[in-house]
Amino acid sequence: MALKTRKRYYGTQEIPMGPMIDMVFLLLVFFMVTAKPIKPEADVGIELPGKVEQSESLDLPDEQRIEIQRNGQIVLNGTNLDGPGSTDLPQLRALMRRFKEACDRNKTEAMVTVLADDEARHQRIVDVMNVMAALEITNVTIVTEEEDGF
Repeated sequence: MALKTRKRYYGTQEIPMGPMIDMVFLLLVFFMVTAKPIKPEADVGIELPGKVEQSESLDLPDEQRIEIQRNGQIVLNGTNLDGPGSTDLPQLRALMRRFKEACDRNKTEAMVTVLADDEARHQRIVDVMNVMAALEITNVTIVTEEEDGF
């Protein structure tokens, strides 16, 4: 007796290509969107604002009044600055430097009036004048109490 073997018919299995192509395009779009070039923060150029010069001069009260008291105290516009023991006058130098820079930006001339007490030492007046010369402030007027009426 011969056995009859049945051949089973296996049909070919097909993978639907339409949904697979859709998935590939969706993945492609997803990776393109998420992989856009982004500049790192360190590469972003930052420009800080600089000094701006004016085209025409501005009329500002640009005269400073320096008093040299009898004991050598320096007073700028009513504010006590360097004491009698200081010969290089760092506080006066810093304030007058800022004043000179502001005058240069405004295109005006820096003017300084030095009011020296009659009893003040001449060296103290020379110290103040040295500060003005170092900062290139050339319009300096020296007055006495009788001349100015202070």
